[in-house]
Amino acid sequence: MTALSSDDSPVYIRLRSTIAAGILRGNYRAGDQLPSVRAFAAEQGANPLTVAKAYQSFQDDGYVEVRRGVGMFVMPGAAEALRVAERENFVTTQWPRILGHIDLLGLDAHDLLERERA
Repeated sequence: MTALSSDDSPVYIRLRSTIAAGILRGNYRAGDQLPSVRAFAAEQGANPLTVAKAYQSFQDDGYVEVRRGVGMFVMPGAAEALRVAERENFVTTQWPRILGHIDLLGLDAHDLLERERA
């Protein structure tokens, strides 16, 4: 599963981005349970405390709810709200860096888009 963050992001942000991508792709739908902290940590080769921090950020943002003794579940409307937040992040944070890199390398954005479509 491809994440939405860059490789130089903190680990918990990369883990959060992996789950976010899963929600946006529909791998985790409203009402679905996320993998347990331990299971996701083992799958990703991460520290469970780091995974817990990533999961906590989803709870803080209202994308998931915790059911004591059961697990974390995706809230209704989470995908739509997450898509809005990720779009805003992309446009304000990532896109300016991408454009700067394009300019630095002397690339033409239009040619890049055409190349991708071919």
